[in-house]
Order: sequence, then structure tokens, then C-alpha cells
Amino acid sequence: MSRRHAALIAATLLPLTAACGTTADSEPAAKAAPGFPYTVSNCGVETTFQAPPKRVVTMNQHVTEVMLELGLTDSLIGTAYLDDRVLPRYEKAYKSVPVLAKEYPAKEKLLAANPDFVYGGYDSAFAAKDGRGRDDLKSAGISTRLNVENCTKGRTSMDDVYQEVDEVGRTFGVAARAQQWVARTRTTIASTATRLKGVRALSVFVYDSGDKTAFTAGGKGIGNELISRAGGRNVFADLDKSFGDATWEQVVARKPETIVIYDYGSTTVEQKKRRLLDDPALKDVPAIKNKRFAVLPLSDAVLGVRAPDAIAKLATQLHPELKG
Repeated sequence: MSRRHAALIAATLLPLTAACGTTADSEPAAKAAPGFPYTVSNCGVETTFQAPPKRVVTMNQHVTEVMLELGLTDSLIGTAYLDDRVLPRYEKAYKSVPVLAKEYPAKEKLLAANPDFVYGGYDSAFAAKDGRGRDDLKSAGISTRLNVENCTKGRTSMDDVYQEVDEVGRTFGVAARAQQWVARTRTTIASTATRLKGVRALSVFVYDSGDKTAFTAGGKGIGNELISRAGGRNVFADLDKSFGDATWEQVVARKPETIVIYDYGSTTVEQKKRRLLDDPALKDVPAIKNKRFAVLPLSDAVLGVRAPDAIAKLATQLHPELKG
């Protein structure tokens, strides 16, 4: 009921209420928060939010960092699956959030936290076989979001990063913060592009892991975009996946000038380097002959708020002449 209608009713039907205080019926209807209701279609799942979620569980580090970057720590009641160290600027906030599991929590543990929203970084976060499917959670009254790198059509670009941050910002009623981040990001990326003007792109092989085969970055994921914007050319850009396996014979044939090692898990960067340097089949690869390596934490190489700084960091490693 509007204030105007309430006033008319009070004046014509209940003239004494002004002296006795306001009745419950004369209270105005609660107004929706600015920006709500908000409807978003995410990876084929459409959800309408009447208000920001209040009890959120994040699964996978890069989506946790999106929440922390947008100042949404108070909305987090749990997190899971840390790939590497959170950025120093997030450490204090991250430590205030309960860790539900080292990897993904069992369905029972997830439900016991009583979330109203679950935000996953990879498809595996919502594995139906483990009872965490998006439909399963919806049936339990829990809304969900999956990082868009898992469902973009064609190659993932910085536009998808902007979309991710914008939609999360709008979902939680902090659209202005999200847009401020996007504006800063565009400036950072433009600055790196200016520094790289006229620089020849180097051929790059990403080594994530693998022994019998090389698990590498394909052309569909944000990792490929980071390499391109950092002055490189992914030698496996024709692999129509975010990540996939390549043979070592293919690595040799494509003659990468630099190898980017993804740093995470129990295998150290030095161990990965040694595996590559000690393989006699790779001895004639230019990157191996010249011992040209770059390193990125895995969390830099997936779709999240680290992207602009990751591009600048990688550009300097690929082109050390830019340091000056």
C-alpha cells in the first residue's frame, strides 16, 4: 500500500488514528532493493533474485576471489577448494570464512551449512553424481552460479571476465563496485597493450602437468586470451578446449620459444622444469635449448579477477625487455 493511499484511508475511515499512533495496515509496502528483482541466465539456468543472497558457499578459488574483490565477505558462510595461495590483499578476509572441505564438500556437509546460494568455478563443483547438481540444489531451495568459462560459446575473452564480474555484482546488489572494477581493468590492460606495441609475439607452450602426455591450455579458455594479450601465441590454440592433452611429439613439432608453467598442487615449478629439461625428446625445442620459462599460479590462468594483473605479469616474463 502506498503512503498516499494509506493517508486517504486514515483521513476518511479512521480519523482518530492520528492521535493513537499508526496502525499496521497503514504501513507502506516494503520496497525492493535497488536493482531487484534481477533475472540472469547463467550457463542455461535462469534465476530471478528478489534480493541479494545472504548465505553463500563458494567452491573453487577463483570464484571465491571474485566475491572477496567485490567486498562480499560478509555474505560468505563457507568456501572450498583452494588451488594455491590467495592473493595477499585477500588473506585477512579469506581467513574469516569457514573452509568446508579441502576439495569439494560432500552433499550432506554442503547442505548442513544451510546456504541460499552456491557459486562454483568448474563444472565439477556441481557434479550430479555427487548429489551437487544444480537441479539437485535448486530442489533444496538453493540458487547457483557457474563461472562462465565453463559455458561460453567459442573462445573465452576478457568480455567474459567483465560479464562474470558484472553479473555477480548485480546478483549481490553491488553493481557499481563491479563496474568500477571493470573500468580499472580496462585501463590496466590498455596500459599493457601500449607497452607491447610493435613487439613480436612469441610462440608459447603451456605446461600444466603430465608425463605420458602434456596437459596444456587449449584455445577455448581464458588462458589463451591471457597469452595473446601478453605478447604470446599459444601453440595449442587449435585445441578446442580450455584444457586438454597434447602429445610430446606435437610439442616438439610446434617449436615453442617459451614454456609457461602453471604453478599449483604438490608438484613444484622446479620439478616441472626438471621433467621438461631432462626429457631427451625435447632437447631441440627452442624453449628447452634456451631455458626460457615463465610461471603463473593456476588461479591467474582461469576466469577471475586476477586476469588484468596476470596479463601484465606474463607480458614481462615473455618480454623481459619491457621491465625497464
